[in-house]
Amino acid sequence: MEYKNILLIKMSSLGDILHTLPFAAALRELYPNAKISWLVHPQFAGFVPDPPVIDEVIYFDKVKFKKMGFSEKLTCYSEMKELLHSKHFDLVIDMQGLFKSAVLAAISGCSNRIGYCEMREGSGFISKAITGSHAKDHVIERYLDVARHLGAKIESLEDIKFPMPDLTKENASVKTKLTDKGLSGDYMVIVPGARWKTKEWPVEHYAALAKKIVATGMYVVLAGGPDDASKGAKIKELSESDMVIDMTGQTSLRELAALIKDCKVYISADTGPLHFAAALKKPLVAMYGPTLADRTGPYGSNKSTVLLSPAKCRGCLKKACNDWHCMHDISPEEVFAIYLKKLEC
Repeated sequence: MEYKNILLIKMSSLGDILHTLPFAAALRELYPNAKISWLVHPQFAGFVPDPPVIDEVIYFDKVKFKKMGFSEKLTCYSEMKELLHSKHFDLVIDMQGLFKSAVLAAISGCSNRIGYCEMREGSGFISKAITGSHAKDHVIERYLDVARHLGAKIESLEDIKFPMPDLTKENASVKTKLTDKGLSGDYMVIVPGARWKTKEWPVEHYAALAKKIVATGMYVVLAGGPDDASKGAKIKELSESDMVIDMTGQTSLRELAALIKDCKVYISADTGPLHFAAALKKPLVAMYGPTLADRTGPYGSNKSTVLLSPAKCRGCLKKACNDWHCMHDISPEEVFAIYLKKLEC
C-alpha cells in the first residue's frame, strides 16, 4: 500500500532516537513521495534527520507537561489532538511502545496504527505490534522488522544507513572550545555518565585509564551532559594531568557528536553518546554490566569492542542494586589494552 502522510512516534531517549535512524532512512526509501513527520521531545530533536528523510518535526514537551496541573494537561492533550487531526495521517508508527506514545497515537485521528514487537504499558492495545524474524535480535533490527513488514528490502549491513545531520557549524565551535582549553594534538573521548547508576563505570577507573592514556601522548577529552559534570571534574582531579580536558556539560548534543566525530577512539559504558560513535564508525570500547549488549549495544561497525563484566549476575537489567559490583569488575588495565589496539583501526 502507498501511504502519503506518515507519523513516526519516537520521543526519547538519545540512544533510542539514534537506534531509530536506520528505520527512518528505510521508511523514506520505501515511500519517497510521502510526507513523513516525527513526533519527539524537544531535547532530543537535534538528531531527527533533516529533509529529505524527515519533512516535519512535531514536539511534545514532556518537561513542561509534567509541571502542568490536571486541567492544563487536558488542554495540552486537546491541543495536540487538534494538531494531529489537522495533519490527516494515513499511517502512524509507534516506535516508542509506551503509555505516553500510545496516548498520542490514539488521539492522532488515524486508525491505521502499528508499532514494533516490544509494545509495553498497554501500547499494544492501541497500535498493532509487528513481530518479525529479528524479534530477539538487536533493537535496530527489531525496528527494521517494521520496515520489512511494510515492504522494505533490508538484507545486509550495507542496506542499513544512519542519516546524521550536517555538523559543519558544530565542528567549528568544538574546535574553538578545545583550542581555548589548550588542546594541541590528537584526542580520544571518554563519556563517564549513563542514565542508570548501575551502568556507570567508576570514576576512579576512568581516572586510572586516563593516566595511562595521557602517558602515551594522547589527549583525553571528557564529555557528556550537565549531569556528568561532577564526574568529569572528579576524573580531571584524580588524573592529575593538563592533557585531560573536561568538556562535560559544555557542549550541545550536536557539538558532542562533532567532538566524537573527530576523535581517535571513544570509550564509555552503555550511554546515548556511544551510539554517536557507532553511527560514525569510530573505533570504540564499551563496558557493559547490567544491560544486554546484544540487544542495545553498538551496532553495525567492526571497529566496536564490547567488554562484558565477568560478574555472574550481568545482564540483570536492574537500575538499582544492593550488591553492585559488575561494572567495578571491569579493570582499567583491560580497557587500556583494548584501547591500544583501537589506535590501529
